[in-house]
Amino acid sequence: MASTPPPRRELANVGPLQQLSGGRLPRRLVQLLVGLYLYGASMAMVVVAGLGMIPWDVLHSGILRHVPLTFGTIITITSVLVLLAWIPLRQMPGLGTVLNALLIGPSLDVTLLFLPRPEDLGWRIALLVSGVVLNGVASAMYIGSQFGPGPRDGLMTGLSRVTGRSIRLVRTLIEVTVVAVGWALGGVIGIGTALYALSIGPITQALLPVFTVELRPRRAARD
Repeated sequence: MASTPPPRRELANVGPLQQLSGGRLPRRLVQLLVGLYLYGASMAMVVVAGLGMIPWDVLHSGILRHVPLTFGTIITITSVLVLLAWIPLRQMPGLGTVLNALLIGPSLDVTLLFLPRPEDLGWRIALLVSGVVLNGVASAMYIGSQFGPGPRDGLMTGLSRVTGRSIRLVRTLIEVTVVAVGWALGGVIGIGTALYALSIGPITQALLPVFTVELRPRRAARD
């Protein structure tokens, strides 16, 4: 007789207290912190490759052409607006939501200090591809720790849960839409933009079940 496959591990949409009382805290905290650091490092790799901005930065750069604000201010305002979109989706924030905002930027800056800047096109392409793949791994790691996603990833997981569509499809549609709007506003795109927009959804969906840590009921968490 064929063995029954193990149940698929899925993300729980619970509040901060339930996230913290879900057990396996050491494993989940380490996974969250490592995932967030790698997320920032992977963004630095894409930046250094110099072959195109990631989709959300295309949008940010497009908006920058029309308003007298800094790039960082635009990113912050965009994050707040995306968080407001969580309300109708009933998407729950958590520790990961806060640390996403606090740690990714510094990890990107630290990586930029030490990452060599290759001039050879072949090495730049390799750096770009590695950065995109690592970003997918990092996304699956920190989201799978079940401490709540960042603003943009929460939009993805919320829409996926509400619509019943796959992470792959929802993430790809979000990235393509963001690129289109950013480009229409005058944002800069490149081969890296297209690669990221089309591949980050499938990569994240493939790896999310691997890194999702199932939350235990409160009683089981005490055992």
